[in-house]
Amino acid sequence: MDYLDKFVIIFIDDIPVYSKTEALREHRLYAKLSKCEFWIDEVPFLGHIVSKGGIAVDPRKVSAVVNWEIPRTPREIRGFLGLAGYYRRYIENFSKVAKPMTSLLEKDATFKWTEARQKAFDELKKRLTTAPILVLPDPAKKFTVYCDASKEGLGCVLMQEGKVIAYASRQLRKPEVNYPTHDLELAAVVHALKIWRHYLFGTKCEFYTDHKSLKYIFTRNELNMRQRRWLELIKDYDMEIHYHPGKANVVAMPRA
Repeated sequence: MDYLDKFVIIFIDDIPVYSKTEALREHRLYAKLSKCEFWIDEVPFLGHIVSKGGIAVDPRKVSAVVNWEIPRTPREIRGFLGLAGYYRRYIENFSKVAKPMTSLLEKDATFKWTEARQKAFDELKKRLTTAPILVLPDPAKKFTVYCDASKEGLGCVLMQEGKVIAYASRQLRKPEVNYPTHDLELAAVVHALKIWRHYLFGTKCEFYTDHKSLKYIFTRNELNMRQRRWLELIKDYDMEIHYHPGKANVVAMPRA
């Protein structure tokens, strides 16, 4: 455990161990040459292409999404969204874009393929083929998170030094539709903390929101029960909340 993510990575039953020195030989750890490649610029791994520039989607895997035919049943929609959702960290506002399609998965929904759903279907394909290269996080550097919320959902972006590490978004749950603006904006912050806890916990991070009063959440005396519960979670992190004007806050959730 002391060396996990330093020079040991565990994925299910695969345990890669790497070193720039002869430490592996000293500990009698050897590589099988038939399973090794040397001096390569990029490595395909679990549907991603890992290189010195960052992490990108594997074009061979994305082709299955791009060539997907128009869904004709809720089951086919689930299949498409499940496959496309595997790459949602590359897609800004995935939940917002997919909403016209996910509405067909609601209970008692009548299956009707409309122009809006076709547009969402095509847009997800387009974004996958033009997905950005995401940088690898550096735990020694400060993290920056941009958050935004609207009645269409929550959106946030994890960044370091102005470069995107990952996007995250989700649609509002039924009770959240009635939340006041302040609580919705705070819900976006909490969503980011939960989904990126493995990056943010124990490190310095700054959050930016376009809701000005949110930066005073730590000093407010009057809080509802929901805000008090969320504040207990927020206090576990070394973070600051800053105000960022809505027009400039286009990273997390661009407005139409």
